[in-house]
Amino acid sequence: MRRHLLKAAGLFVASRAFAGDQQGANMQPSSVKPRHVLCFLGKDESLLHPPKAVAKTIADFSFEIDRTYSQGKPDPRMERSFGVCWDRVFPKAWSASDEAAVANHKSVLYVRSPPMAQQKTAAGSAAALQIVDEMFDAGAIAAKGESAGVAHGVARWRSLAEQARNGAKTEQGLRMTPAVAKACRLAFAKRPLAGDRYFESVGYHLVGLPTSMSRSRAAPIGPPWR
Repeated sequence: MRRHLLKAAGLFVASRAFAGDQQGANMQPSSVKPRHVLCFLGKDESLLHPPKAVAKTIADFSFEIDRTYSQGKPDPRMERSFGVCWDRVFPKAWSASDEAAVANHKSVLYVRSPPMAQQKTAAGSAAALQIVDEMFDAGAIAAKGESAGVAHGVARWRSLAEQARNGAKTEQGLRMTPAVAKACRLAFAKRPLAGDRYFESVGYHLVGLPTSMSRSRAAPIGPPWR
């Protein structure tokens, strides 16, 4: 049912998520083709063999399981990695139970998207968000977007997936809308990172947007190349 909704919303065709956004329409096309790398943690080795329905979703969206780096044993680096990647902007984006799930995981699965042309990135991110949601149905206990280094707790991931599904519903039927793209941006982009001179986003390219930068209050006034 969810897969059919996403198909109807146009996730298998090239469609601009911000078709009515003049700024987006004037952006120069990029030759860079980013891809999603999704990291899932599980309670046992069954994570490495998703149910047929989830495997079909992964294949339908032309994603693939990375058998090289997936493993049926704990990865001792995950606790630190998730610790760095938790979304610290949205209040209560993860909980103590999410931290415990990461600490006690027994398996790791990586799923990769195909390289995405700019006009297909929002649709590809919506597909990635759907895969995350279905992997939780299949027994995953934690998830992280490796492409921009973003992790949320299970409840937050599922809330964002629901926002994307609801955002696709319009009076004209199911569409790829700015509301869907916003849910995907909140899911997979990191904002903001602080440098000596600027705050900047990471991962906006995953929904076809340029990196967002703003001057830090402590930064001196002057050209950014100094």
